[in-house]
Amino acid sequence: MDSKSVRSTRGRGKVYSSILDTIGDTPSVRINTLAPEHVELYVKVESFNPGGSVKDRLAIGIIEDAERSGALLPGQTVIEATSGNTGVGLAMVCAAKGYPFVATMPTSVSIERRKLMRFYGANVILTPKAEKATGCYHKAVELADANGWFLAQQFETPANATIHEHTTAREIIADFSAKRLDYWVTGYGTGGTVAGVARGLRAARPDTKILLSEPHSAQLLASGEPQVRNDAGAPVSSHSAFTPHMIQGWTPDFIPQVLQEAIDEHFYDQLVPVDAEDGMQMARELARKEGILTGISGGSTFAVAMQTAADAAPGTVILCMLPDTGERYLSSPLFADVEAQMNATELKLSRSTPGFQLSAEE
Repeated sequence: MDSKSVRSTRGRGKVYSSILDTIGDTPSVRINTLAPEHVELYVKVESFNPGGSVKDRLAIGIIEDAERSGALLPGQTVIEATSGNTGVGLAMVCAAKGYPFVATMPTSVSIERRKLMRFYGANVILTPKAEKATGCYHKAVELADANGWFLAQQFETPANATIHEHTTAREIIADFSAKRLDYWVTGYGTGGTVAGVARGLRAARPDTKILLSEPHSAQLLASGEPQVRNDAGAPVSSHSAFTPHMIQGWTPDFIPQVLQEAIDEHFYDQLVPVDAEDGMQMARELARKEGILTGISGGSTFAVAMQTAADAAPGTVILCMLPDTGERYLSSPLFADVEAQMNATELKLSRSTPGFQLSAEE
C-alpha cells in the first residue's frame, strides 16, 4: 500500500495541563449524504467537548466567573438544577477543580445522566416529574439557602451567554472566515448559546440569518406571553404555553432570563417549531447515514436545518448546532427500536454458518 494514501495524524503539538483546557474548539463537519445537493450543510459537533455536550462551555464559564468574583469559595459545594447536560458538565468541572457538586433534576430525565453525574462524584437529588423544571429549580434554591452552597444559576447568570460569545461564536466566525454562512440553526435550553453566539454573529457576520427552534408542543416564545419572574430573574411559575415534550435539554417550562436578551435584541430572524418525532428520526439518520451520533435535541435542530436546506437557494451554506452525544439517551425513546439481543436479520446471519451458535439460555 502506498504510504501516502494511509490516513495519519500529527498530534496537536502541545499537551494540556487539565481536561478543562480541552473544552471548546469543536469541529464543524460537512453533511455529505443527507444534505440536498444544491446546498452546503454543516453541523457543529459539541459532543467533542470532554463532557460530551455544549454545556461544558457553560459549566467552565460559570465556575471560573464565580472564582474571579469571589462568589465561589475554595472547597464550597456547588449546586444546580439541571436536565442533565449542564449537570454532567458541572460535575466534570467541579471534579477537576476540587468542588463538591450537587444536582437537582426531575425524574423525567434519562437515567444515563444521573449515573454520569454520580460517576463524576456528584450527588443527584431527584424531584417529582409533575413539578417540571421549576420544581427542580426551586429545590436547588432551597438546598443552597439552607446549606450556604453556591448556586450556579445557569438560567440567570450573564456568564452563560458570555462564554458562548468568547468561544462558540469565535470558533464559528473563524471556521467560516473564507466562506459564506447564510444560516445558523440552534435550539434553546437556557438561551446562552443563542444569546452569546448571536452577539458575535451580529457584529462579524450580520448577513447570517439566525434560526431558533422550540418544540412544537411547547412554543413558549411563539406564544408572545412574557415570563413572570422574581427580582432575581428566576421564574415564579411555569409558562402557560408549556406542555411536556420529549426533547430533553430544550425549552424548560419557563423562559429563562438568559434567553430574554435574544428576545429583546431580536437576535433570531425566524422561530421554527419542530416535532420531537422528527428530531428522533433525524438523529437516527445522522447516525446511520453520516456516522454522526447526537441526541434528540441535536436531531431536532438538524430537522430544522434540513427543512431550511430543502427550500434554500443554490449555494446556500448552513451551520447547525448538535448539542450533545446520543449515548446519554439509551434509555429514552430515541433508542426504543434498538434491541440488546439479536434481531431476526442478525439471527439469520449467525445461523448461515455452523459454528459458534448461542444456546437458548445465552
